Amino acid sequence: MSKPLEDYGLIGNMLSAALVARDGSIDWLCLPHFDSPACFAALLGNKKHGRWLLAPHGDAHTTQRRYVPETAVLETIHETAGGAVQVYDFMPLSDSEDRVDVVRIVRGLRGTVDMEMELILRFNFGQAVPWVRRRDYGLSAIAGPDAVELHTLAPLEGHDMTSTSRFTVQEGQVVPFTLSYHRSHRTPHFVFDSMESLERTINWWEQWARRCRQDGLTKTRHEAVTRSLITLKLLTFQPTGGIVAAPTTSLPEALGGTRNWDYRYCWLRDSSLTLYALLNSGYREEADAWRQWLLRAVAGHPAQLRIMYGISGERWLPEHEVEWLPGYADSRPVRVGNDAVGQLQLDVYGELIATLHAARKADLPPLAEAWRLQKALLKPLEKLWREDDHGLWEVRGPKRAFTHSRLMCWLAFDRAIKSCEDFGMQGPVDRWRRVREEIREDILAKGYDAARNTFVQAYGGQALDAALLMIPLVGFLPIEDRRVQGTIAAIERELMRDGLLLRYSCDKTDDGLPGEEGAFLACTFWLVDCYALMGRYAKAEELFSHLLSLRNDLGLLSEEYDVAHQRLVGNFPQGFSHIGLVNSAYNLGNPEGPARQESQSKAPRQ
Repeated sequence: MSKPLEDYGLIGNMLSAALVARDGSIDWLCLPHFDSPACFAALLGNKKHGRWLLAPHGDAHTTQRRYVPETAVLETIHETAGGAVQVYDFMPLSDSEDRVDVVRIVRGLRGTVDMEMELILRFNFGQAVPWVRRRDYGLSAIAGPDAVELHTLAPLEGHDMTSTSRFTVQEGQVVPFTLSYHRSHRTPHFVFDSMESLERTINWWEQWARRCRQDGLTKTRHEAVTRSLITLKLLTFQPTGGIVAAPTTSLPEALGGTRNWDYRYCWLRDSSLTLYALLNSGYREEADAWRQWLLRAVAGHPAQLRIMYGISGERWLPEHEVEWLPGYADSRPVRVGNDAVGQLQLDVYGELIATLHAARKADLPPLAEAWRLQKALLKPLEKLWREDDHGLWEVRGPKRAFTHSRLMCWLAFDRAIKSCEDFGMQGPVDRWRRVREEIREDILAKGYDAARNTFVQAYGGQALDAALLMIPLVGFLPIEDRRVQGTIAAIERELMRDGLLLRYSCDKTDDGLPGEEGAFLACTFWLVDCYALMGRYAKAEELFSHLLSLRNDLGLLSEEYDVAHQRLVGNFPQGFSHIGLVNSAYNLGNPEGPARQESQSKAPRQ
């Protein structure tokens, strides 16, 4: 059986990331980058698809774990009848794009503990068995373009295409393991002393985490925000500044279902909320790197704007199925790549221009090409906004006139106009004002159901959409407007499940897919933000606390939550959820938080 997502912790080095289970098994790792094929894919199958187990021998032991405070170093303590050991799992930071090490250190705390190590390398998403050779430092393994070296002094044996070790750890004894990746045509790199790497890694993360602002945050919330920011940092591809939505693919939105997508790419829909989260937390370098990635990724003809890109800005992300993997909890298919990359989603225009406007308001270093890009994007949008699209949720059903898509087109022109008004940027402001007002009148006439006093998901429809919460959050209408109040109330009535929001009702929206999905955590954080804007702080605090309770013991969230089975579902950990957590925490801690900043087009905190 697949382990609950709550069992997993995340380690990484801003090139790739691994999921480490409570039982000591690394069940997911793509090498050398987030979007590379996995060499450990047990997460989407079983151990024969690749994993790395390091744990006490036998089942008679208890386990406690945590992150070393304010770091991405995972610390696990196993206790047996004979003693206790401490295991550190981490990935040292790298100065090379192809250098990825995974370090695991076992240290005896008391008594003696019999340990076992089982290394099953299966490159190409669990398909390719490597050629393994014994070395004086451990072993080496090669399969096609990929190679790893395992450095350890522990005794190794090989059988049934598996490398194993049995060893005993006494109090004070240290037994390290380092799995080091390199391209198979290149010479393996030098591997540093594991304890020195541990100290350097802890020190680096502690220094990084101390930059997080505490203003307005309780101790508990500051710890939650810091963990979410560390998670976002782990999802960042350091060489380019791109931030992947999640380090995994095909973790299902409903157990046993087919809504399984590859999230190891960078979405434009997350861009403005990401910028606000980073800037309000004090991470200007990361915010600027994200903006720079955006500008590089979208550079080119405006008609070729994509909704997502690869970690370096790649545009071709063909989707195919990995037929030999049975999927997490038998949820098929397992997909690699994402066909939604070719969809028309008009909301990305608003997201992109709002992000660049917020960067300007925050006084990030000016970039002349950023304004030229915005003007180039707005020219075709003057007509394109009338087109039907697939919407921000990437429905695979028919295109339609989504209210949220029109809203974000309005936002694109609104923020461009404000750039001219506030910063003296040059552009056809009068024409943009006319288009902005035309879109506004169109939304109010066709996207609003007067009989029910609510905005609707799409023109001419009855269904609701949690994305309508963006109407006050981007400043289209004030939070006090009766239509906004009616929309929030309708969303609470129709999309709330056990205190959490669905994106939309699968029964009422033809999204081209069978089955259901879980409650969407980012949308529920948007409801917290709306409550805060309304002044309903008790309600906002209650909902925010409920969301925090859904995190696993390490403070991690997935994309969705299955209220029936009471477990996290969807790709894990999910950046969008953690961005929502950070922004909502600052909204509750400061009346001039991200929600007020965006709705009134104010500068993020400096």
